[in-house]
Amino acid sequence: MRFAIASLVILAIASIIGTVVTQEDPYSNYVNQFGPFWADIFRGLGLYEVYGAWWFMLILMFIVVSVSLCVIHNAPKMIQDARSWKDRIREASLRAFRHKSEFHSTAMNCANTAELLTRLGHRLGYRLVIRETSTGEILIAGKRGALTKLGYILAHVAIVVICAGGLLDSNLPIELQMWIFGKTATELDTDVDAIPPAHRLSPSNPTFRAFSVVPEGQQTSSAILNRPGGSLIQDLPFSIQLKKFVVDYYSTGMPKLFASDIVVTDHKTGRHVQARVEVNKPFTYDGISIYQSSFQDGGSKVAMTVWPMTGRTAATEPLQGVIGGMTSIDRETVEFTDFRSINVEDAGNAQDAHRAQRVSKEHALVDEIDARLGSGAKSNHATSLRNLGPSMEYKVRDVNGQAHEYRTFMLPVNVSGQPMFLAGVRLGINDPFRFIRIPADEHNSVRDWMNLRAALQNPSMRNRAVSLFVRRSYLSADADTRNRTEVEVSRLLDRFAGVTPDGAPTAAASAAGGFPAIAGLIDHSVPKVQQEETARELLRTLNGVMWDLWQLSRVEHGEPNATPYPSQISFIRSSIDALSDSFYYGAPIFLQLDSFTQVQASAFQLTRAPGKSLVYVGSLFLVIGIFSMFYVRERRLWFWLKRSEDGGTDVLMAMSAARRTLDFESEFTRTRDDVSAILRNRKVPAS
Repeated sequence: MRFAIASLVILAIASIIGTVVTQEDPYSNYVNQFGPFWADIFRGLGLYEVYGAWWFMLILMFIVVSVSLCVIHNAPKMIQDARSWKDRIREASLRAFRHKSEFHSTAMNCANTAELLTRLGHRLGYRLVIRETSTGEILIAGKRGALTKLGYILAHVAIVVICAGGLLDSNLPIELQMWIFGKTATELDTDVDAIPPAHRLSPSNPTFRAFSVVPEGQQTSSAILNRPGGSLIQDLPFSIQLKKFVVDYYSTGMPKLFASDIVVTDHKTGRHVQARVEVNKPFTYDGISIYQSSFQDGGSKVAMTVWPMTGRTAATEPLQGVIGGMTSIDRETVEFTDFRSINVEDAGNAQDAHRAQRVSKEHALVDEIDARLGSGAKSNHATSLRNLGPSMEYKVRDVNGQAHEYRTFMLPVNVSGQPMFLAGVRLGINDPFRFIRIPADEHNSVRDWMNLRAALQNPSMRNRAVSLFVRRSYLSADADTRNRTEVEVSRLLDRFAGVTPDGAPTAAASAAGGFPAIAGLIDHSVPKVQQEETARELLRTLNGVMWDLWQLSRVEHGEPNATPYPSQISFIRSSIDALSDSFYYGAPIFLQLDSFTQVQASAFQLTRAPGKSLVYVGSLFLVIGIFSMFYVRERRLWFWLKRSEDGGTDVLMAMSAARRTLDFESEFTRTRDDVSAILRNRKVPAS
């Protein structure tokens, strides 16, 4: 018993771990979550696939064997004891009982007394047998609640059945196939249909839990089982074709409904069955349940414009791509990873919200109550949800294999009145995207900003812009003053452009370009008491010379000079901010999404779980068994009747129970009083 309880406790703890720790994720996810040290230890303990770990299987098998032997050894004795009337007991044994009482009736003989006591026993719910001893005494034996013995048996059988069902639905059958038939896991670096039989499982595999991704308009007849060191291919007795994927969203951008309209084609009969699979509403065919697990991009086609982010040119080229594919641009490899047609974000302005807090408003009582009740995730702050439009994610990998992930939006977003193109970058998979905001020009594109970026990297354009700025700003100054000013402004513009004092671009522009470079210039050349005023003056100078650089860039590309309207001034200031942030972008190219043809894909989980029925049956047995054990009490009742010397009857009553409780004490007292009453009144009271 102690061993069984200890095994069940370990099993319960392991199940809790399997519930808390996500199972069968990529190992890199666990490294990011727990760190390399603990991630390696947890992997050694098998905590990432608890229900398939060898020690978990071993505990299950120990429990099955141990409890089965216990049931086999004790069940016949319990059944025999439950069926036994124990009517071979002696008078001396009854007198040794704790719960006993003696009565004497002078008015009735043994036969009449036995009849009254039998009727009383039936009224109390006992099943009775009457036996006459060899000496002429009468023994009435009764029992009640013998079902409790069956409860013990069912509870133990339930544990065996549930564990057997768990073993049947576990990885044990697959491990046995790998061991007996030589099946091995493999890396999915080729087409699934081309994987040899050594890595495939038969459609008659008794149990599995696999997943499959099916794009719209395509079909599959296999699924993938993740195994340590690779994957196994599970062939299906049918094929699944995804006709249409349906997705609906809440106003927050979270999916409200996603479902798949599928056609299942039986390989044996050729029968076509149409069905819809929704979350928590699986479709079952041929013993295999198809669950809607998630959805993803199924290979959308995207058309882009490639903009250089380095060098002195802004020459563009068109590019076509497929999500999930890759292409090469110069020495870089671009991997297209994801596409989203809808991106709902909170676009509320924090400053507007701050100003709104100062405005006194009338609130109804119901508003005050609603603000304090409801979901714990509900915020009292007003949100401004807006669909930012389609976005694309891609990786740019250099010749050394190092890659950063990028995200760009197709449409500009209004930020404080200025339309901006958002371009994000992140270094790690768990890091958030950090966005630069590229202002949109009058043609609603990034062309003007890209031309300005290229002009900033061109020494000739910078020199012309500096000369133009100095002539425009210092009309009355002498030649020496203008020359000194040109040197200082050139120095400022070169630092902002990420150029070293010797005129060459830095190897790591992110360490020298943009506003940080100007801040470093101020720290090294200006006393601290004058740094704030100097910074304001340099920013005004930078705004002025960048305006002239923009005009030169526009003229060079066939555009007229811009008029200094507030919108144009806002554009150049936003451009300067974006140019400073671009030094941290870390990519030699920028991909602007122009158009797309979306293709959705459904991720299905396919399971064949014959042990599920066993678990249901075992759970039913467990409920019945526990109910019988806790709420059904076994009681035994005996009456020993013999003739007395005065011609009457002496009655010895005894009772016993498997568990002595207060209820049993009360029942004994009531039974004793009832026996005394009927012997005195010679009548069984009404029930």
